[in-house]
Amino acid sequence: MTEPANPPEKRESLGRAFLANVWTTNPVTVTVLAFVLAMITGGILIVVSDPAVRATFSYFFARPGDALTASWDVVSAAYANLLKGAIVDPQTVERAIDGQVSWKQVFYPISETLLYATPLIFTGLAVAIAFRGGLFNIGAEGQVIMGGIAAALAGFLLPLPYGLHLLVALLAGALGGAFWGSIAGGLKARTGAHEVITTIMLNYIALYFLGWLILQDGIQDPGRTDAISSKVDQTARLPLLVGDPLRVHLGIVLAILVTFGVAWVLRRSTFGFELRAVGLNPDAARTAGMGIGRTYTLVMLVAGALAGLAGSSMALGTAFALTPSFSGNVGFTGITVALLGRAKPWGVLLAGLLFGAMQAGGNRMQIASQISIELVVVLQALIVIFVAAPALVKAIFQLRTAKTGRLETSMARGW
Repeated sequence: MTEPANPPEKRESLGRAFLANVWTTNPVTVTVLAFVLAMITGGILIVVSDPAVRATFSYFFARPGDALTASWDVVSAAYANLLKGAIVDPQTVERAIDGQVSWKQVFYPISETLLYATPLIFTGLAVAIAFRGGLFNIGAEGQVIMGGIAAALAGFLLPLPYGLHLLVALLAGALGGAFWGSIAGGLKARTGAHEVITTIMLNYIALYFLGWLILQDGIQDPGRTDAISSKVDQTARLPLLVGDPLRVHLGIVLAILVTFGVAWVLRRSTFGFELRAVGLNPDAARTAGMGIGRTYTLVMLVAGALAGLAGSSMALGTAFALTPSFSGNVGFTGITVALLGRAKPWGVLLAGLLFGAMQAGGNRMQIASQISIELVVVLQALIVIFVAAPALVKAIFQLRTAKTGRLETSMARGW
């Protein structure tokens, strides 16, 4: 019996095609696995830093179970507290069901996550939009400081009614950051000065200007002798979304709306097209008649405005006064948020939420498990390192090269 000339093509199931595409070097897979690697490495650091656990390894070959059990207990407890502090504590849920605490306490961890994520989303967007324009905005920290200064000054120096006062303070913060960012953009456009150098120097100028300003008469709190400004008026403070004890405020809603706006600008506007064109190939963009210098200036102006909103959210939403360290280095953390989000607006939003969760959970982990909060910073750095080294992730997990058309073909045949 002769075989058919053209044997029927073997059909691949949709599930197998999906799994084959998931286990590839696509950005989502690399990011997730980078997070897994960072958590594994962080677990090793937790074990190494615990004296009691280290002691069990001194007789590992005699009783290996002691060391393994102790290691599992300390790591699982640390990460359990990290989740409880970032998302929800099951014990608090049980107590709320029994009527022992209010249901607001159940949502306190999520509230803290959103609170910490708000300025990180703004600064991540500030760095990301500069990335898309071919610039490396190291100056987000300085822009945060100048935005916070402008917002706080408007918050306690201008006697305005509720509603209008908040809008004016937010606008002042955005303008303060935009002005500081436009300096680096203008120097890049006019003189070719490298934005990394200028933004780093502007960070120092902003920091020392803040230290000088809050000690001046009319700015410093008259009832204090230390370096702190007057309090922002109640009419200029960002309102709480729910109320005490939840601290999450309107800033998170503004951050989500701004993310949507940045995504729309990048994809749908003429400015977004020019920004991406200049970022991909400035010589070709110049040949096409685009103003490279103007684009650089506008990009840094917009980036500064976004970072200024981060400073505003802190001055008007949590700190309510200027201190030498009110910014909390969120501008520098925004760089890692932008890298983890791959300079895409919605990716930055998710990365900001992740880092906010790690910060909120880290506080709980430090108190309950006696784990240093610096470990959270190490975890953040490890995530970025693994994301920036996809070849390392591919080698560890034996990922295959993505085949873009495979899943679509199987879906077309199977569905």
